[in-house]
Amino acid sequence: MIVAVGYYLRYALSYRDISEILSERGVNVHHSTVYRWVQEYAPILYQIWKKKHKKAYYKWRIDETYIKIKGKWSYLYRA
Repeated sequence: MIVAVGYYLRYALSYRDISEILSERGVNVHHSTVYRWVQEYAPILYQIWKKKHKKAYYKWRIDETYIKIKGKWSYLYRA
């Protein structure tokens, strides 16, 4: 069941295509069954995916310059 939902979400296959793929692997299900699985389990899988793939809302900023220390130029950077 999770494999069928994964096929639908990952590869954007039709319910009939997923049903055919599963029947080739020995699991005979009707395309309407795949539809019900997707309707039930896709939101759950999306929530799991969203927790694992959080976006970084902060931005990296780097400041860099050359400064003179005891008469010698040094490169200074700060992230």
